[in-house]
Amino acid sequence: MMDAFALEMKEAALTYLDRSGGLPKFIADCKEYNTDLKQGLAVYTFTILVNPSDLIETDARLGNYLLHEPLKAAYYFRSVCFISIKTLSLIEKVHTEAQVNIILKLMHLPPLPNYHLDLCDYPRQYGLRRNFVIEGLVITLTPVTKYTRGARFLCTEETCQFSSGFHCIRVHIPGATESATVRNDFTCSLCCSALKEDVMFRVLGNKQLVEIIHVKAVNVLRCQSARPFRFQSTTVFLRDELCNQMKFGKMYSIIGMPAHVHKLPKVKLRIEANSVQPLIPKCLSSISNNLKCLHSVCASSPWRFSAVLAYSFGSCIVPPGMYITLKFCLLLSAVLISNKEECLKFLDVLALTCDTITVGRLLEYCLDFVPYGIKHLISGEIFARVSKDEHGIGTASIEAGSALLASDGICFLGDLTLYKKDKLELLCSALETRTTAVYISGRKYGDVDQQLVFPLTCNFWALADVTYSSKKPLKSNSLTQGREDFVSIPCNVIESFGLLIHCQESASDFRVQCVVQHALKAAMDPEERLYPESIQIPMHEYKALLANSRSLQVEQSCEAERLIHGYYLASRRVRTDPTSGSKLSTASVRLLTSIAEAHAKLCLRKKVLEEDAVIAVLLFESSLSLKYGTSALLVPHNALFPFEVYDQDTLYQRDLYLSELHHQILNYVQTFAPGAANYFSEE
Repeated sequence: MMDAFALEMKEAALTYLDRSGGLPKFIADCKEYNTDLKQGLAVYTFTILVNPSDLIETDARLGNYLLHEPLKAAYYFRSVCFISIKTLSLIEKVHTEAQVNIILKLMHLPPLPNYHLDLCDYPRQYGLRRNFVIEGLVITLTPVTKYTRGARFLCTEETCQFSSGFHCIRVHIPGATESATVRNDFTCSLCCSALKEDVMFRVLGNKQLVEIIHVKAVNVLRCQSARPFRFQSTTVFLRDELCNQMKFGKMYSIIGMPAHVHKLPKVKLRIEANSVQPLIPKCLSSISNNLKCLHSVCASSPWRFSAVLAYSFGSCIVPPGMYITLKFCLLLSAVLISNKEECLKFLDVLALTCDTITVGRLLEYCLDFVPYGIKHLISGEIFARVSKDEHGIGTASIEAGSALLASDGICFLGDLTLYKKDKLELLCSALETRTTAVYISGRKYGDVDQQLVFPLTCNFWALADVTYSSKKPLKSNSLTQGREDFVSIPCNVIESFGLLIHCQESASDFRVQCVVQHALKAAMDPEERLYPESIQIPMHEYKALLANSRSLQVEQSCEAERLIHGYYLASRRVRTDPTSGSKLSTASVRLLTSIAEAHAKLCLRKKVLEEDAVIAVLLFESSLSLKYGTSALLVPHNALFPFEVYDQDTLYQRDLYLSELHHQILNYVQTFAPGAANYFSEE
């Protein structure tokens, strides 16, 4: 009866392999073993991609084994593969079925609660050794190390049948420790004598340990949790082709098997990963009718829609129109973030202010509008920290800092004047290279010396208190005037930020009074509309708009590229020092292009216009004026918003003002880079 049932299961496995195309792949893998290996192995590993839905349609019983007893399902597939190897003479050096190791890779699991493991719940009910779906955020990684995939043992009794051949094979199974595969106290199942490993036939594989936490921990990392939480991390084991597939600060959906590791007096939970897929946060990307109507009203001007968005943004923190240039830049930076490596563009923002409390609250509030927003605590690590691994594998454990946790998002650094000099130097280097390096000492962590480099894919926001800064004139040529010297922060740190915004409103007593009145009104009656005469855009509509803007694919127009290129050439000539050379590098072109693209996306356009390039030039020139002094372009610090834009008349006046600045930029390019258009066409 049992033999007949096993035969039916093997027939079902063979039928599935034939229908799914797994059989030709298996034969191709066997040919690779014959080609690459001169000496035989103890274990030959094959990976079979399985769709549970298709397998259940082929045979419901085998599909049930796959979902609830995967080791038994792997046994039937292994038997079929071994028979195929012997029947078709695929690998001559396979002598016993024990030498064949089958790994069933699941494409998905049923979308039912019983197949989902929540990291916030202690997994007492997950006693069965089967696969679950786990979602988490990566916070810790280890370097890739080796593990024993399979080993051959021989009986020490020479007269025993198992003293030769491939009868005693130990293979790693999901959830097992290294000692379950290789150790010294195994006994022969035939004569009970001790077994000894034949190390010449040991097969090694790669493994990596990853620690993840629940996706809800992102709100805690933003420091926006209503009450204190503590999220316990869970260890995930990645093996072989899964190594290096998980990155710091990103969310993943993992299909894996939970296992309890007993290390007295502790019992630890870990997950043996079967497959890993990136988890993209779900966010509402459909634009509301309110914003669609606003967009159509502002369609007559390429500058109005973004101005209205910036004017009303953050009105629960500061009155509308206050810190409008800073809010405008924060929106642009939030639009630029992307989870696609080919679309990565960076726009770092540094706000100089006398009111660090209000500006800090505004920056922290804006973190909620991006999928990954992390507020860095000064006592923590910005980039990464290396420590001893706690799982006994004898390697280092790399714990992600705030910048790595904020991958594809925003890292808010807080007040830079509170940082020590060494951390500021590390920050400056990281902003220039967009990478951070981690050195692992082989002497300390039991391995060879390593230096691992991790990319930084987040935008950085920061502020600096300039209350006690002094103003010193900068010696310059005739085309530049003096700049403000912020003595509390090293100049190279300031220069490494893409946009530098001086919030001069914070120095006004009237502005301070407005902030106080705004906070009091909001505290006394939170439901009341504080500013009935201004446009009110709810928070969820901003989130949907930004999500939609980030998804847009834009292309540069020739006019926009020509203006950016001409301005860059003109500024290089104007801002060239006889001793130190030009202050502008080719990275300036990328920054200008990124700002222009961000403005086009914020305005829901798929093409970057020349007017978008004008916004980029004005923001960039204002930052350069703060860093190095004003140039012959003479752009005022409030060029984007010379006055409040609270109605149609003020918006129209702003359009006229920006049009004048547009002509001023063109004259500047024509004066200092007259051949820019020809040079651009040649390139």
